[in-house]
Amino acid sequence: MSHLIAPSLLAADFGNLERDCVMINESQADWFHIDVMDGRFVPNISFGMPVIKAINKVAKKTMDVHLMIVEPEKYIKDFKECGADVLTVHYEVCNHLHRTMQAIKDEDMMAGVALNPHTPISLLKDLINDIDLVCIMSVNPGFGGQKFIEHTYSKVKELKELITAAGSDCKIEIDGGVVQDNAPKLIEAGADVLVAGSFVFNSEDPIKTIEALKGV
Repeated sequence: MSHLIAPSLLAADFGNLERDCVMINESQADWFHIDVMDGRFVPNISFGMPVIKAINKVAKKTMDVHLMIVEPEKYIKDFKECGADVLTVHYEVCNHLHRTMQAIKDEDMMAGVALNPHTPISLLKDLINDIDLVCIMSVNPGFGGQKFIEHTYSKVKELKELITAAGSDCKIEIDGGVVQDNAPKLIEAGADVLVAGSFVFNSEDPIKTIEALKGV
């Protein structure tokens, strides 16, 4: 399977959000990556449900919604109604992760788990066959434009080994600091989905930048 590209709308021009969504539709991108922040789990606040519903009216590709919030289990049905196809919650806030994964799948969404840079891969060992996607944070969550954490490569390799050993179909997503230089190393290590925000939207030609990432 060719790797997937998921431009992060956190780096889009919020004053021209529809324009940027149309650009993603017309590009070689595969998913829309949408970061939801509550100001509690991370020190920032981003998209709310009305904005995601508005994005869904324009988006013609998979809606990949990343919840950087506390108590995400309370809002699973709401995000399904907003148009989410993939719903990712953070390991660090879920006391009953298996139950949350099942609740997401019960709403016919892909169930994802995100890991902060300090959270070890080994914690997913007993649950990997119940997870559709693991999002490895390659920066500390909360803000775009951060520097990529080099330790990410070894985490991707470790996760890929765990997935292979378990015979799982789980995808590996990388979120944070993805650029042209590190994309090949991430794919070689086992990444399936690359989230790119600032690198795409701050470039002179976002469509060509997405094409270059897709062609890695």
